[in-house]
Amino acid sequence: MAFPDSILTDGETIVRQFRPHWRMLAIPVLWFLAAIVAIGLVYGALPPDDGTADLITTGVIVLAMLALVVGPVLKWWFTLYALTTERLITRTGIIARRGIEIPLQNINNVLFNQNILERVLQSGDLLIESAGESGQSKFSDIPNPEEFQSLLYRTREEQHRKTAAEESAIAADLGRDPTEQLERAARLHQRGVLSDEEFEAMKRTILGNIE
Repeated sequence: MAFPDSILTDGETIVRQFRPHWRMLAIPVLWFLAAIVAIGLVYGALPPDDGTADLITTGVIVLAMLALVVGPVLKWWFTLYALTTERLITRTGIIARRGIEIPLQNINNVLFNQNILERVLQSGDLLIESAGESGQSKFSDIPNPEEFQSLLYRTREEQHRKTAAEESAIAADLGRDPTEQLERAARLHQRGVLSDEEFEAMKRTILGNIE
């Protein structure tokens, strides 16, 4: 399962996408093995040898597996993270989906945290501090958080340089090609670089130069 291209804006590409670290599957796997052993004991070693009691016990074990094995595995599978050239995206949920999208230019700071076990397994948490309504967003149990932190910074800086070049191009082209200026401004607005007010002000400036 991957992020569909339909969620990407024009010119936006995915830099990296991934699920939470595989260690999140370790405990469900242990529960699954324990359930297999328990079912084997029910039918092979533990008295009484009663078909009805065995079926009831097996049913209880299967229900426990749904909660302790199937649920966590599905949650892991349907949790996706993606870093694009414009934003950081997360999607979670099986039926009811929810997500967070943080424009890269709004990110102020990125902190990662690892305990000893997480460092050995190369997993950990990221805390994203950003401007806007989200404030702080935590991305838990991701693989190689330190490496991803560096990649996030590099991608953000590259986007800053690209945005600065586009803004300079708009300023340099004032009075020359208003259609291209409007298209560039619209792309910046679509990516969240320009607020609604800034976009309207820039549009008025461009249209005013035509007149």
